[in-house]
Amino acid sequence: MSARIDQVSSPAAADGGPGAAETNVWIIGDDDEVIVIDPGSDTAAVLNVVGEREVLAVICTHGHAAHVAAAIEVAERDEAAVALHRKDRLLWREAQLADEPDIDMEDGGIFEVADATLEVIHAPGHTDGSVCLYSPELGVVFTGDVLRAQGPVPHEGEFPDFPGQLTAIGEHLLELPGDTRVLPGHGQETTIAVAEKKFDSWVSSGSDPSYLAGLAE
Repeated sequence: MSARIDQVSSPAAADGGPGAAETNVWIIGDDDEVIVIDPGSDTAAVLNVVGEREVLAVICTHGHAAHVAAAIEVAERDEAAVALHRKDRLLWREAQLADEPDIDMEDGGIFEVADATLEVIHAPGHTDGSVCLYSPELGVVFTGDVLRAQGPVPHEGEFPDFPGQLTAIGEHLLELPGDTRVLPGHGQETTIAVAEKKFDSWVSSGSDPSYLAGLAE
């Protein structure tokens, strides 16, 4: 059965996030099984959309609380594994989660659900362990806080590593097919082709978050 993508909007978390925006929770799977990407903070809302389907894994694109707060509770229902890049373990612990992730993701790793694959793309900058997840079968890339429609995503009004984030976008994401849908951790979706057209303006912004926030979705 063909995989599909469901979206849940999780309330803004206390850590402030980009503009204190709601977090996009992405659920990928068919009528039998799913993988949850960035479960946010509302366990009940996520599991309501999951329904009776089995949760195979919970994948966190990075360690900020807005994205990982419900990870353990969502995973526990079906004894699923939680995946996070090892370089974001400290951020995970700062979110006051007692349990550790089960899987240390690495660049090039593969997750499978229904008839779709999710390839791990290590894309540091927003955090050291930020990853994106590319599915060629679905024609989508889940970008967490690496990239949203307005551009690179700051954290609490600042860019921890703006050059690194731009490099990750340019070297890894803009190499994907232009019609690939970009499904971010906050806000509306875009495409790789649109991001490529805007890339030079992001470079020239000089890491000014107010400039990026003013760009059209």
